[in-house]
Amino acid sequence: MTDPTHEEAHGAALGSRLNWLRAAVLGANDGIVSTAGIVVGVAGATQSRSALLTAGLAGLLAGSMSMAAGEYVSVSTQRDSEVAALAVEKRELREQPEAELQELTTLLEERGLSHEVAREAAEQLTARDALRAHARVELGIDPEDLTNPWHAARASFLAFTVGALLPLLAIVLPPAGWRLGVTVVSVLAALVLTGWMSARLGAADPKHAVLRNVVGGALAMGVTYAAGSLLGAVGV
Repeated sequence: MTDPTHEEAHGAALGSRLNWLRAAVLGANDGIVSTAGIVVGVAGATQSRSALLTAGLAGLLAGSMSMAAGEYVSVSTQRDSEVAALAVEKRELREQPEAELQELTTLLEERGLSHEVAREAAEQLTARDALRAHARVELGIDPEDLTNPWHAARASFLAFTVGALLPLLAIVLPPAGWRLGVTVVSVLAALVLTGWMSARLGAADPKHAVLRNVVGGALAMGVTYAAGSLLGAVGV
């Protein structure tokens, strides 16, 4: 029998990694769809490469900065809540240690341990690091690994940028007659990939996720192209 290894991720670590991967895939998907909508809409009004490049870059930068800022604010709020909860727990441990020990015992009992084993485990965890024990068991927080808003902001910025680069390059690099077709095909292929990846990471049926992704992206491009064509036709 082979010896067990400890290289694979477990529990919260694996869940956290999957959450980050899903966020990255969804960020890239947003970059693909929003930038494709912008450049295809402009392509409906003009074939000017400079206009397409300007619009695409503006959409890429605005979208990536917006994603980063939104993620920073969201995760900062979450971190503030975690810090506040830890401060309350620290005060309670200082002011009423016996009540906190009993609370930890009860929480461990609720996880399936007998009272005797739960009490012994609670005492050992408290002696080792009371705050960390309560934070992990009671709050589901690791005091040594709080959420980092800067990491989240950078990840969102990069994910959106990577996704947005595909339609931007697809619309400005080919010859004028090929731009729209190359962009649409490239974007739909990328949406198939991101839809499949998001479904696999969430253990869902890829067919439905891919279909939703492709239909949504195609609809976005169709609407913006129609609007651009209309504006171009009236000379706006």
